[in-house]
Amino acid sequence: MSRMVKCAKLGEELPGLPYKPFNDALGQRIFETISAKAWQEWIEHSKRIVNEYRLDLTQKKAHDVLKEQCEAFLFGDGGSAPAEYVPEHKH
Repeated sequence: MSRMVKCAKLGEELPGLPYKPFNDALGQRIFETISAKAWQEWIEHSKRIVNEYRLDLTQKKAHDVLKEQCEAFLFGDGGSAPAEYVPEHKH
């Protein structure tokens, strides 16, 4: 049987992740309080962030931005654009 968590994002008792997604305090917090369903929602959201903001995942700064967005998405206001992000103007 799956390990159950009270999901901080979705507000219900759901199966948790089988692993810590990051090897740090945020990863531990996600493991303890985020459901697999909410994590999957984050994965889909993170793909949009990488594409919309053209993040270069070979750069540490891009990973830092993604982690900040991850924390905001799962525990905060849902995330926002990075400070340096400038939207493209449609002609």
